[in-house]
Amino acid sequence: MSQQGLFDVENRLLDLSQLKDPLEILEKRIPWEVFRRDLERALRKEKQSPAGRRPYDAVLMFKTLILQSLYALSDHQTEFQIKDRFSFMRFLGLGTADKVPDQKTIWLYREILAKAGAFERLFERFEGYLCGAGYKAKKGMIVDATIVEVPRMRNSREENEQIKEGEVPKSLAENKNALRQKDLDARWTQKRGQNYFGYKDHVNVDAKHKLIRKYTVTPAHVHDSVELEGLLDPWNTAGVVYGDSAYGSHEKEEKLGELGYVFRFNRKGHRGHPLTDGQKRRNRRMSRIRARVEHAFGWMERKTKGVLTRGIGRIRIAAKIGLRNLVYNLDRYAYLEGIA
Repeated sequence: MSQQGLFDVENRLLDLSQLKDPLEILEKRIPWEVFRRDLERALRKEKQSPAGRRPYDAVLMFKTLILQSLYALSDHQTEFQIKDRFSFMRFLGLGTADKVPDQKTIWLYREILAKAGAFERLFERFEGYLCGAGYKAKKGMIVDATIVEVPRMRNSREENEQIKEGEVPKSLAENKNALRQKDLDARWTQKRGQNYFGYKDHVNVDAKHKLIRKYTVTPAHVHDSVELEGLLDPWNTAGVVYGDSAYGSHEKEEKLGELGYVFRFNRKGHRGHPLTDGQKRRNRRMSRIRARVEHAFGWMERKTKGVLTRGIGRIRIAAKIGLRNLVYNLDRYAYLEGIA
């Protein structure tokens, strides 16, 4: 093995740049200081002792969470990969001699932001920046939902019934250690004959830029159409709403009409009342536009590789889902800036 030279690190980073390091592109194109005020405000609410080492910079820790979400890493793996990979260190602005946040610090930082509801505000902050940068929501909105799985619980039938009623089973209430490992907010649902346990990420993607404009997080059993009104974006330049047949009903169509929106949901056939040829052609036309939302979900699936979202409770999972939606917008914005 050859002896390390004085400029070896710089040369390796130069090689990564020539290979178009995606993290370097993301670092240069995202206005990270936009988030500082909301980050520091959330951290300020947490009582901090004057003793001990100086806390890490708020934006640096936020970018650490971005890395974690972008590559679907655990807290331990996030710490390890930052120390191991030059591209991660450059993205965070760290040198080989700088201290790296350890896994406990990463966990605590995410917990503070989650409990403060900071990820929703950070998402809205970047949405405001997007509009100011010329990426306003245009050409209508596409609504859809995806299931976010969490580790499955093994409960008795009686315990599951009590959890559905919003109660804490007696067997768990008496065992605090077991209760800490149980997610009482997640629910079961079925899709195409397969059972899933977890939550749903309901999103509104604009048809022009394919950016997520609004989102809500619910347990997995909540029907897609329940969250429809909360996803509507009055700032979209076109009041057209696209969605699959799960959202379609005469009641929803009338409700959207009263609110000033145009109904563009796929029709669904029923027993004894199959779709006509005209309705099938209409569905195909609508699907060409509606399918654009699959770009966002496909990006998330590709990045996470189908890994379960680790966490217990709606607050923590909603924070991770909100961060993932924000990371998608950051990556999408960097791409749009690159082709602008």
